[in-house]
Amino acid sequence: MASAPGATASGESVISTDVLVVGGGINGAGIARDLAGRGLKVLLCEQDDLAAHTSSSSTKLIHGGLRYLEYYEFGLVRKALAERERLLRSAPHIMWPLRFVMPHDPSMRPVWMIRIGLFLYDHLAKREWLPASGAVALRASPLGVPLKADFTRGFVYSDGWVDDARLVVLNAVDAAAHGATVMTRCPCVGAERVAGGWRARLQPQGGAPVTVQARALVNAAGPWAAAFLRDQVQRPGSRSLRLVKGSHIVVPRIFEHDHAYIFQNPDKRIIFAIPYEGRFTLIGTTDVEVHGEPGSARVDDDEVAYLCAQASRYFAKAVTPADVVWRYTGVRPLLDDESGDASAVTRDYLLEFDTGASADQAPMLTVWGGKITTFRKLAEEATDALLGRLGERRPAWTETALLPGGDLSAWIGAARRPDEDFARFVEALARQHPQVDRALLHRWARAYGSRIELLLAQAGAPGASFGDEVVPGLYEAELDHLFQHEWARSADDVLWRRSKLGLHLDTAQRQRVAQWWSDRHPEVATTTTSETAWN
Repeated sequence: MASAPGATASGESVISTDVLVVGGGINGAGIARDLAGRGLKVLLCEQDDLAAHTSSSSTKLIHGGLRYLEYYEFGLVRKALAERERLLRSAPHIMWPLRFVMPHDPSMRPVWMIRIGLFLYDHLAKREWLPASGAVALRASPLGVPLKADFTRGFVYSDGWVDDARLVVLNAVDAAAHGATVMTRCPCVGAERVAGGWRARLQPQGGAPVTVQARALVNAAGPWAAAFLRDQVQRPGSRSLRLVKGSHIVVPRIFEHDHAYIFQNPDKRIIFAIPYEGRFTLIGTTDVEVHGEPGSARVDDDEVAYLCAQASRYFAKAVTPADVVWRYTGVRPLLDDESGDASAVTRDYLLEFDTGASADQAPMLTVWGGKITTFRKLAEEATDALLGRLGERRPAWTETALLPGGDLSAWIGAARRPDEDFARFVEALARQHPQVDRALLHRWARAYGSRIELLLAQAGAPGASFGDEVVPGLYEAELDHLFQHEWARSADDVLWRRSKLGLHLDTAQRQRVAQWWSDRHPEVATTTTSETAWN
């Protein structure tokens, strides 16, 4: 944990720490977790909510990136494939295996090319329990029912699904459990090297400025990484980012089975159609360059039309813009490799150190690029490198560690397969808590894993309850939990990041949650509209 605040001569509070991490997306939270778990004092600051931007706006896949093989990114794919099962085991409540169906379009890639790609995908990295790829006769399978009749053959392969925003939160929870200080809605407005380290200035929302003294600085600001170097540190970086917008649409459920689809498009891109939140199908993504402020990016109507058109090439029932019930976009900070096509820009990452005028000055690490599947490996490499610059050696630990809520052994005994383990966990919960609505129990199990005990404890005594039901399926006990344990500070934090309940509620119900929040926590409640989510 960062040391208790002191004070400057002017009365401004001062916090001393080993490492200041700027950026509360997946890379910043992952690095803070790894550092704290190795015994360093860490402070993580984020200008908005955890996962407020890119890290809650992904396609929500744990995957190697099948299409990257076409760009000969074998190293990136191997690294990501090696992480798949490791991540799925670490948090079976928020991540699970998912099978993908690729209908074969003879006008796209030939069968031999697809077979070679899938063979490589199966064998580039060790695979212990995810099933291998295979062919499928679509007209004889339920997997072909939603598709146009001219798609007669296809292929099936394995990857995984993740609740991306909760993955970020759980990394922050674990960092805090290991002693880190997490400060949300607290931008770093300036940083400079001083004797023996860094001095940074933080500006908490609605509070007095805070000075942080740190031995090292991590710039994990994602799409704002280059701007942070230029504006807050006054050290323009040697690298440049290409900001690429990935937009998604959500429509009412198109198919009943539990597989996802990957569709090849005439422009050589791909889109996914994925089961989402029970009642919906998620379709994405686009690759559109962003040249303005990343936080102002929105889904264009042209992108909606593109996704609908490409999905309609495959589905028997056309997808139209009128079907779209939600749209969102995330700006991906991709390392500029001078590719002409935005979709061809590498998804790999680079860790770059700046040690100032001499090697013995305090280090600053900037994270360029990356993808959600490789966050743990990135964090491990970043921590190893930071420790080396600080003259310390502490062993890595996250490869086999479980994320908060991921240890289900108290309920089910020894772990087997993550998907089977979660199913056993839900059954055990239902047996032990028959008084709790089954749908609520399942949602809480997905969100909190074994940390569901923090909520269920409130209903353990006769006559106890979860408080008022603010809107259907959302009780005061959960809202209080998210405030106390997960840094939720607004209704949007709850409805669109800690959960996706906003998708299941109407405007009046969402406003009811916002009103409850401002009544209960007027000191932190922000102006809450659906604009940030329904963009």
